[in-house]
Amino acid sequence: MAIVKPFKGIRPPKNLVEQVESRPYDVLDSEEARVEAGDNEKSLYHIIKPEIDFPVGTSEYDPRVYEKAAENFQKFQDKGWLVQDAREHYYIYAQTMNGKTQYGLVVCAHTDDYMAGRIKKHELTRRDKEEDRMKHVRVNNANIEPVFFAYPDNKVLNELIMRYAQTEPEYDFIAPIDGFRHQFWVISDDKDMQTITSEFAKMPSMYIADGHHRSAAAALVGAEKQKQNPNHKGDEEYNYFMAVCFQASQLTILDYNRVVKDLNGLSSDEFLAALKKNFIVEDKGTEIYKPQQLHEFSLYLDQHWYSLKAKEGTYDNNDPIGVLDVDISSRLILDEILNIGDLRSSQRIDFVGGLRGLGELKRRVDSGEMRAALALYPVSMQQIMDIADNGKIMPPKATWFEPKLRSGLVIHKLS
Repeated sequence: MAIVKPFKGIRPPKNLVEQVESRPYDVLDSEEARVEAGDNEKSLYHIIKPEIDFPVGTSEYDPRVYEKAAENFQKFQDKGWLVQDAREHYYIYAQTMNGKTQYGLVVCAHTDDYMAGRIKKHELTRRDKEEDRMKHVRVNNANIEPVFFAYPDNKVLNELIMRYAQTEPEYDFIAPIDGFRHQFWVISDDKDMQTITSEFAKMPSMYIADGHHRSAAAALVGAEKQKQNPNHKGDEEYNYFMAVCFQASQLTILDYNRVVKDLNGLSSDEFLAALKKNFIVEDKGTEIYKPQQLHEFSLYLDQHWYSLKAKEGTYDNNDPIGVLDVDISSRLILDEILNIGDLRSSQRIDFVGGLRGLGELKRRVDSGEMRAALALYPVSMQQIMDIADNGKIMPPKATWFEPKLRSGLVIHKLS
């Protein structure tokens, strides 16, 4: 069963939400955050990217930066830019991109569910990134930003959410940069809150869609606090961390594409010939060509687009990892032909989220920065859940969820 509970959210007054809210900490660098925050002292970047309050070049990992995050978090509360709700609530957070809306329930998930594997992951985490987020959670004693979960479709929860969606939201704004709409409702009715708790309790598991490092950090800090408290009972707030949970069928996963700096010493003709061992290669001309189905890839090389269709026998439909296009392309193109084995560390490859479009792949190759580009068909949420259910881990850089959650709509304190 999945354990969730409502919580006393800390959030901006309605008239300040657009000044406070921000993009997540990990989708932009320090300089981009500095520019976006500008002279807005209410921007959440002062808490989640506090290096912007120091001279340019200050490391985001400097101990003073973490201390500044806590100082600014307290300042926001002292000034009334963030205010804690008087009682516990669940919340609804809706995002609209390209005319499609997805509705998430904002809950507190239990750290024990993460540790026991009932909150399932599909990516490996890096210890240095975990430790960075753990420091941020510790110093603020709060989950400043939510993680992004998926859960199996649930008719009861969907009907409850749709009922609230017909009412006026607490927040309703179009975000700068991405231009997507974000809406937020507060659930106050005790019966509705009990329904949410009980429906999640029927679920055997939830799935991390995005935010693996934040999930790990929150759970590990919760475990630390359990050990440090000699009177630990199990119902303390530090046993929980904040998540926005969406029905799996509503989520949009975009393609996560690759650009490579060289062809491993091969000419273009030699590279294309090598591809024909495992792929049916078809020249599609100079117009942008997008993969139309699973196991088809688009290659951009020398101002031409090619369709690459994986041949039968090059993948195993019964293997939840081996059937993935990210695995097929990694094994048969990046590793076997280009000798790019470790996607996490190689300096010869870069990754481009699908929101930028295939035009971005073309631009980076035509500029001479990159030699070739490879576009993939998007992974499905069902594939992710199958992998997680089988205890498997996806290859690196496999999923790109969009839209991203905005930060600063609600915060969870650990005490």
